Amino acid sequence: MDRIRIVGGNKLNGIIPISGAKNAALPLMIAGLLSEDTLILDNVPRLADVAQLQRILGNHGVDIMSAGKRPGDHEYQGQTLHISAADIIDTTAPYELVSRMRASFWVIAPLVARMHEAKVSLPGGCAIGTRPVDLLIMALEKLGAEMTIDGGYVIAKAPGGLKGANIDFPKVTVSGTHVALMAATLAKGTTVITNAACEPEIVDVADCLNKMGARIAGAGTTRIVVEGVTKLRGARHTVLPDRIETGTYAMAVAMTGGDVQLAGARPELLQSALDVLTQAGAIISVNNEGIRVARNGAGIRPVTVSTAPFPGFPTDLQAQLMSLMACADGSSHITETIFENRFMHVQELARFGARISLDGETATIEGIKKLRGAPVMATDLRASVSLVIAGLAAEGETMVNRVYHLDRGFERLEDKLSACGATIERISG
Repeated sequence: MDRIRIVGGNKLNGIIPISGAKNAALPLMIAGLLSEDTLILDNVPRLADVAQLQRILGNHGVDIMSAGKRPGDHEYQGQTLHISAADIIDTTAPYELVSRMRASFWVIAPLVARMHEAKVSLPGGCAIGTRPVDLLIMALEKLGAEMTIDGGYVIAKAPGGLKGANIDFPKVTVSGTHVALMAATLAKGTTVITNAACEPEIVDVADCLNKMGARIAGAGTTRIVVEGVTKLRGARHTVLPDRIETGTYAMAVAMTGGDVQLAGARPELLQSALDVLTQAGAIISVNNEGIRVARNGAGIRPVTVSTAPFPGFPTDLQAQLMSLMACADGSSHITETIFENRFMHVQELARFGARISLDGETATIEGIKKLRGAPVMATDLRASVSLVIAGLAAEGETMVNRVYHLDRGFERLEDKLSACGATIERISG
């Protein structure tokens, strides 16, 4: 099993190219099931989760071609996927495929919308809390699907097709909004989704669906209106840049010091996180190439933050911020309001010497002058990268184990960091 070895203490200087967003690429690939024509997606990141979803879609009979590099391509440019779901030969998504990644459960929406039936295993995937699928099932039931759970599988049937409806989510849900949006595009009549998630990835998927002939208005607000159409066509769409990767590298620069250009980053996708970094003492500037982050000489100032749905501070940057605050000059407070069980990185950060205490959903971090390198173990995707950030600033050597978590969401992390002066390498086996 691969590990990542880091020798801390180097400032980061240079350019880090930002990859396409995993959290948009996955639902965009799934949206390819809605049309018998080819959907072409550019800037798709090369990640373990993307490869796994390709296997899942292949099981339904979807042909996916990955275009090779072209003259003038940059080293880190994402791949181009041609997704052709002309013939869906199987509407079952089996446990052994779905159990590895929660987002793959979302195939239930386009399958029942287009084929009027689907049988999808209840998901596995990530270790963060329960993340139930009840709101997704509720949304499909509102659209007229008959939903049953049998032997660990969710079975959806809509013999006459789905019908437009009012879907009012009792709490904001990104996955529920994705599922409702995809299913409603082929439903008869109008669907109104209220208390919808406003994340940029929802907007990206809606933009792509509209290119395919869907009629969606209001994506990015809490009220989305979908006029159903009889069929969708092919289209070409570029995946937006990854705001979580952007925020992660911005925090790594704030942690180590230095000056890095985050090429291709879009500040409006993570303004709340950039504001918190500014409070912490980083210098953030926006330019034509993306976002520049620097911290030269000044110490790290403590902050108080609560995670919140977009446009608030993202839960997916909470672990990284906690790493940064471990070296702040004073006490910081981070409250996690989105997922229970999302403080698993605390005990691993403590191995670096970090002083963190938990009280319910709030972590108090007493900053110390210097972390010490240590052997640590990744517990989930975002927690794993928080350990890398700590290792970059720690004295001595850090060994991060179980890095397959990292490969699910960060493309060539060690290459991007070492190009900016970090002493970091992957050790295989």
